[in-house]
Amino acid sequence: MGHLLEKNLAARAAGLAFALVMALWLALAGGAQAKRVLVLGPHGHVSTRTDRYVPAAEPISPLPVARPHHGRARGRVATSGPTVLGALQTLYQQGQISSATYSADQSTWNQALSTESHLTGTPATELAAVIANVNQIAASGQLIASRLPEVFLTVTRNTQWWATGVVPSSGQDVEFSGSQIVWEYYPGQGVELQVLGTFGKADGLYTGNEYPQMLSLVNEMLPLAATRNGALAWEYLFQFENGVPPWTSAMSQGTAIEALTRASKASTAEGNATAAAHYLSVAHQALAILQQAPPQGVAVAASHGTRFLLYSYNPNELVINGFLQTLIGLWDYWHASGDTTARALFKAASPEAQYELPSYDTGAWSLYEPGQEDTLSYHQLVTGFLQQLCDRTGNPTFCGEASRFNSYLKTAPVLGLLTSTAHAGSSASLSFTLSKISNVTVSVLKGSQTVYSSTEQLPYGTDAFNLPALGAGTYSVQLSATDLAGNVGTTAGSLTVS
Repeated sequence: MGHLLEKNLAARAAGLAFALVMALWLALAGGAQAKRVLVLGPHGHVSTRTDRYVPAAEPISPLPVARPHHGRARGRVATSGPTVLGALQTLYQQGQISSATYSADQSTWNQALSTESHLTGTPATELAAVIANVNQIAASGQLIASRLPEVFLTVTRNTQWWATGVVPSSGQDVEFSGSQIVWEYYPGQGVELQVLGTFGKADGLYTGNEYPQMLSLVNEMLPLAATRNGALAWEYLFQFENGVPPWTSAMSQGTAIEALTRASKASTAEGNATAAAHYLSVAHQALAILQQAPPQGVAVAASHGTRFLLYSYNPNELVINGFLQTLIGLWDYWHASGDTTARALFKAASPEAQYELPSYDTGAWSLYEPGQEDTLSYHQLVTGFLQQLCDRTGNPTFCGEASRFNSYLKTAPVLGLLTSTAHAGSSASLSFTLSKISNVTVSVLKGSQTVYSSTEQLPYGTDAFNLPALGAGTYSVQLSATDLAGNVGTTAGSLTVS
């Protein structure tokens, strides 16, 4: 592979911090199959079952980089700030939590420490990592009363899970008997609450007319929201990229707002007006995080309005699909409730999304973020989001890009051979242009004999293959590219070696 290709792939690798695993979001883009999840039963037995509302897909998001740690020692590391038990005691003495909560959380924490001390190998490492994350939250002064439900549920679930000794595969979805919440295994971080996945599952249940089950799931999630800088938010409690817990996401927040809106509609359908109003009230409280700047909030001022961030800790990671899904959640809530704040947020952000969208269109495929093409799954995802916005708003930008992105699923890649000469006896770089990410095969022939052949998955732009030293003469060159959707494009040319 030539230096141009190496440079291109290096840039790709540097940007490979994709969003949280969003497999179930393929349901929003259209047509996904059910997913197999691991379920921990009440007696410590782990079984595998199919959850029809958690769609199956390839693990298209790499997992976060695990921070270095040393087994159980990590969970016991001393900190310069408050300890977990010290923070709990302060909250209790200040009257912010009840004696029952204080006692229960103390017990949960001590049980986790005891369990971790008896574990070995990966289970010890993973539970120690969860303990360390909670230690860090406490030491930074962020173990506040509203965070306790999610923090100690996470500790409880990890204590239960790792006591079984079962180590899931990377990115495996996990559930627990008696609960519908979706968890996910992040190596080096333990089993973590998948906020986006859980609210996405709730949306799937609503679409499937499973209203009682959907409402039960939403009700499980309501107590897990924390007060973040005065705003109601569902947070992530593990280390991801450069983010340290607790952090949040506009995409998961927008999806929560959408799920709450649907919970209100489901309650109305079941004749419970009080519950319907309550869900809309909670959704209104969840809007504030979309008005605040990072690192607490997920809104940044841009040239044409407001941009919503995928990660609260990274204002420079400009992922378009999360931005669009947040807009969908705002639109649905605004039109269900008439909420003027939601309307203002949508009106402030929609022009920016419309302005940015063409820069995510290569003319042959979509970009995940500037310079990085989508996988097939993400291309389908963003196309589905655009179509939903088109259907809701009738906006020509959303509709036009939805149509173009959809057409790219049927358009063959275009190749252009750039190299026509090389020096005899020396290796050469065979350069060519490629319109979209594809698996490219090159064949160099002398007469009917193939003297070189190679296949690589390559990004759009200018790429190259490194050819071995060839003898003088004229060679035929054949290039074939198969894009992620299976479309095939070819080109041919000659190479004069002298």
